Amino acid sequence: MSIRPGRPYPLGATWDGVGTNFALFAEHATGVELCLFDPSGGETLRVPLGERTAGVWHGYLGVAPGQAYAYRVHGPYAPAQGHRYNPHKLVLDPYAKALSGPVTYHKLLWQVDPKPKRSRRPYDTHDTSSFMPKCMVIDDGFDWQGDRPPRRDWSDTVIYECHVKGMTARHPEVAEPERGTYLGLASRPVVEHLRSLGVTAVELLPVHQAAVEPRLLERGLTNYWGYNTIAFFAPDLRFAAGDGVRAVHDFKTMVRELHKAGLEVILDVVYNHTAEGGDDGPTYSCKGIDNAAYYVLEAHAKERYRDFTGCGNTLNFEHPRVVQMVVDSLRYWVQQMHVDGFRFDLTTTLGREPIDFDRRAAFFAIVAQDPTLAGTKLIAEPWDVGPHGYQVGAFPVEWAEWNDKFRDTVRKFWRGDHKQNAPLASRLSGSSDLFSQRGPWASINYVTAHDGFTLRDLVSYTSKHNEANAENNRDGFDGNLSTNGGVEGDTDDPKVQAARAALQRCFLATLLLAEGVPMLVGGDELGRTQHGNNNAYCQDNETTWLAWTLGERERALLTFTKQVLALRRALPILRRRTFFTGKPMAGVGPKDLTWLHPAGREMTHADWGADAEHTLGMLCFGGASDALDAALEPLRSENVLLWLNAGPTAQLCHLPGHTTQLPWVERLNTAGEPRGELGTAQVEVAGRSLVLLAQRTL
Repeated sequence: MSIRPGRPYPLGATWDGVGTNFALFAEHATGVELCLFDPSGGETLRVPLGERTAGVWHGYLGVAPGQAYAYRVHGPYAPAQGHRYNPHKLVLDPYAKALSGPVTYHKLLWQVDPKPKRSRRPYDTHDTSSFMPKCMVIDDGFDWQGDRPPRRDWSDTVIYECHVKGMTARHPEVAEPERGTYLGLASRPVVEHLRSLGVTAVELLPVHQAAVEPRLLERGLTNYWGYNTIAFFAPDLRFAAGDGVRAVHDFKTMVRELHKAGLEVILDVVYNHTAEGGDDGPTYSCKGIDNAAYYVLEAHAKERYRDFTGCGNTLNFEHPRVVQMVVDSLRYWVQQMHVDGFRFDLTTTLGREPIDFDRRAAFFAIVAQDPTLAGTKLIAEPWDVGPHGYQVGAFPVEWAEWNDKFRDTVRKFWRGDHKQNAPLASRLSGSSDLFSQRGPWASINYVTAHDGFTLRDLVSYTSKHNEANAENNRDGFDGNLSTNGGVEGDTDDPKVQAARAALQRCFLATLLLAEGVPMLVGGDELGRTQHGNNNAYCQDNETTWLAWTLGERERALLTFTKQVLALRRALPILRRRTFFTGKPMAGVGPKDLTWLHPAGREMTHADWGADAEHTLGMLCFGGASDALDAALEPLRSENVLLWLNAGPTAQLCHLPGHTTQLPWVERLNTAGEPRGELGTAQVEVAGRSLVLLAQRTL
């Protein structure tokens, strides 16, 4: 089989209907060999890519989809200069769209530093082809059946964060072969659950092909979450019944079916580091292709990696080819896989050039002007572990951000901490102190996330219990801002159970009724527990899988969550695109937002600073709107009064006098059933509860 020059772009393996173009960026390499394999993994052809254009080695062969391939890259093994070439190591194409099998650690994948006094061998000469997975040529064709993205406005978005496997691994109504897979997530019972719940988008924990860290394998564990990517274009094989070609097909099928149900698909993506770790980590791909280009190295000791991620290495976003690879990956997932948005892990790292964060960094500028990415949802996790890594509120105007200040403030308030009314007011009204140049939509509000306690554990444990992670309970965050109601962990005490259930309702109602974009964690609506494990990243078992067999308490919590989300849809004032001003509307009449003391008057400076004050009223006035669900027409209202009482005893809250011309109706009460239309100018708010009142406009 002869090879022709081919083209330097697109990078990766691109089938054109006749043959396949192969292109690999390896700027400092002295030679690149393309290796082809038969279905059993046997090498059938090894051919040099003789053409080189701007650091890209390329060639064209008459091979079809399904062909397995990988590379051997030649060059100096000189870690002190940043180079770790070793042609004995089979390396994966960074642009591979599918793999033949999982990336499994093997001790022979490790580079061995030279030992001049004991050996003349500059590196490990064991061939790795027998146990390395292979890349696969694919056909991008798929029957999308007229698929169109839902294009939900941010103001209407409710995110449901979940794990592909964890959602259905224990679901009794999902066909057994599909449990824990892409197809299982798109199955009828799961889609019906999501639609009836009222969420509009699923945010999937990483689905790019990942590898398991050697330290976890040594402890008999695995990287369940998947934040250890090795192939930015390939869907993870863990969630498909077959090789990478099947994974691509199943992933597309999942997206298509979720879109049919009106649900957007957002991917949690990890572009800040790769699975190759630090200088003692394995060689899978980039490290053996062009280590000096792909990674941030120490300036005066290039055998060492700068680590802003806590994972051993950091991708080099100062290099244009690295930025190109990441943006090409984003375009691929939008154009070919039809996803609707991305949540970027440790996004501060993507803006380091190379050390300090800059919101005008090349990556952000390129994404902002890219027509393919226009209209997609971009969400930053606005921190990393490097210097000045915490950057909440500092990202470009196109971006939304995870708002951990919302999480912490809401947890502190409902725990009963002092002086939380003022920070809570900022979080309830969209966090304009953080996102003033954008809008409430820029704040991704959450009380829990995959990382940390589940909602049930948040009210059941005061300390983490991570012993199963085999790190002597040293891992995970200690500052959980949680409470247990007097008993640590599970209990049969009905009073403690009732108090915990009520507190879960308070957390959910606060999250779902606040300005901004709410994010629920999959299973919180079902009362899921991890038994106090707040760092279950390595638990691929019933600790993390959702339980779908519900008791009375779990069914009640699910019903409550649906009710609150229905209220959110029914009251447009809670889904504003712009911030409240705190000023009279049109220069006359009431303010659009007023903060109330339980006495019914506007909060004063002294009120905000009071230690013992745990009750707050949020009075919202707005104009008429027709953006309501027809089924919820009886709730037509633009004026809303939210009372929150984190104190242990009931509080009598007075309605402000200028609002009593029209009747107020109690639509939500976390302490019991809503009481309907009020006949008085005051309302009793039980201890540790939330009440929502709505007023119809004429």
